[in-house]
Amino acid sequence: MPAAKRPAPNHSQGRPGSNLGPTSGLLARDHLTEESALQVDLSHESVRLPLYPGRANGKTVWFVLLDASDSGAAHDLGVNFAPKLANLSIGCPECVQTVSLESPTPQQNRFGQAVVDFQGAPDFSPTRVAQPGPNGFPLATFQPGAVAGPAYSPFIRIAGSGVVYDAPIVATGDGPFDVDHHTNTGDRVLGVHIAPPSPPGQYLESWADLLFVKGFDAGQPIVYISTDAGQPLTAVLERSTYVPALDKAAYNGGDDFLGSARERLFGFINGQTGADNKDAQGFVHLVKDGHASEDASADNTSLIDALRDGGDLLNVFGDFPTLSDPRHAQAYSPLWDAQLGLWTDKAVQHGLNQRQIDENVVFNLAATRPDLLTGVDPATGNPTPYGSVGVDINCAVIGFIDKAPTANLADPAPNSQFPPR
Repeated sequence: MPAAKRPAPNHSQGRPGSNLGPTSGLLARDHLTEESALQVDLSHESVRLPLYPGRANGKTVWFVLLDASDSGAAHDLGVNFAPKLANLSIGCPECVQTVSLESPTPQQNRFGQAVVDFQGAPDFSPTRVAQPGPNGFPLATFQPGAVAGPAYSPFIRIAGSGVVYDAPIVATGDGPFDVDHHTNTGDRVLGVHIAPPSPPGQYLESWADLLFVKGFDAGQPIVYISTDAGQPLTAVLERSTYVPALDKAAYNGGDDFLGSARERLFGFINGQTGADNKDAQGFVHLVKDGHASEDASADNTSLIDALRDGGDLLNVFGDFPTLSDPRHAQAYSPLWDAQLGLWTDKAVQHGLNQRQIDENVVFNLAATRPDLLTGVDPATGNPTPYGSVGVDINCAVIGFIDKAPTANLADPAPNSQFPPR
């Protein structure tokens, strides 16, 4: 696939009052936390990431690098620093796969990434199914479009090193790559370019374009990439690879406590819907307004445009790399512990199930207004106490769309679910 022509920068805004920020043009490079990203194209809802070769079970695989548990490695590679990844194998050795690097001769590799030998890889051949139910969500029928093979985890540790990297495999084989129905690529892969051999003194880079996801942190719109999930339904909704081991990662409800590899993410089951509704958000909205049942492809412009206008889940993130307090900036993890909210009948009837954009505001609602917002049991859909629902998602942040998230919009309410400091 030839390199796409770079669109001219355009700083047009999203719908007035939508909180989405600009929805077209290229994201400025000083807005990236994922500094290795080659570009973020707001017009086409895609991030272009360097693509690296590997092998698994004797076959070629292709992966991207997103996060590292060591600050020096993260800075050197241009990926997010995520110290919590060092805790991933606590009680779950299968959450991190040990890989090895091949040792090429100078003639084989004058300059570039050595081939990585993985223990396992995803199977991208299943057909993703997301058949809407009578109200959109819950889905009537669903099936993940990608499933982890034996020994596969997107989190890797190179034999002989203690650093943990977020390195999901997004394509398999030597091409051609199916970026329409994703029989050998992840369900968010919109394009793949494999570079030819580099001329002397030059480095030609392979890359993949992936459909990003929009959300919010500390009141600001952000973009991230969803690659893996620990449960089948979550994998379907996130267009990601189903990796069962991830649900064992340390640990449900842990967030910023001792030994946790996770960070909190806030989603909403029954927020408002409507393609032109600035308060739309959540699972029902994604299925009804975000073309969740369709395959994502660069040619599916109706899906791309719907997501540009806010048709995503629009989850609210906890900690983020740009937050002013280092405690919160360095508590970021790409492994998100889902905290799902269910708006009560009272909230829905009075139109109070409005779009949320800040962690503290959500927790304050849960702590002080259980008549409006409760937790939910994902298995039954019934209300439960607010908090972790035991769902893990690998979602590396890419950057912020408008202004950098620096601090939450509100202080925590007394006795809300925050560590006591």
